[in-house]
Amino acid sequence: MIENFQSRGEAICERMTQEIQKLGFGDDQILRLKPVYTQASFETSRDPFSGEATLCGVWHDGRGQRLGEIKFHGDGSFFAEYDVVLPHPKDTRWFVEGVTAWGRDDIIKAEPKLLPALGD
Repeated sequence: MIENFQSRGEAICERMTQEIQKLGFGDDQILRLKPVYTQASFETSRDPFSGEATLCGVWHDGRGQRLGEIKFHGDGSFFAEYDVVLPHPKDTRWFVEGVTAWGRDDIIKAEPKLLPALGD
């Protein structure tokens, strides 16, 4: 089942990486921050509302801490989020919590998750 979603999953990861790039992080940071579809651990679960199968992937860092998730629902919709957890590289008013992506089939929407930076 995982293979059925690989090309869409890779496109979603690329779209989230583009959001990280737009914020102005350097190439070395982007290499560390970008989600890689094949590095997620996958399992299926049953959606309690629709009863359909959902493919759930979770990314972890080297210490086993959760970095993000990607979910493919039976109706063709998906949702993904991935942690960045760094100050905004170009605007000190913001802290970048992560990026999210959502959509259905080949339509991918994405945006950064920004929080106001802590003041002095």
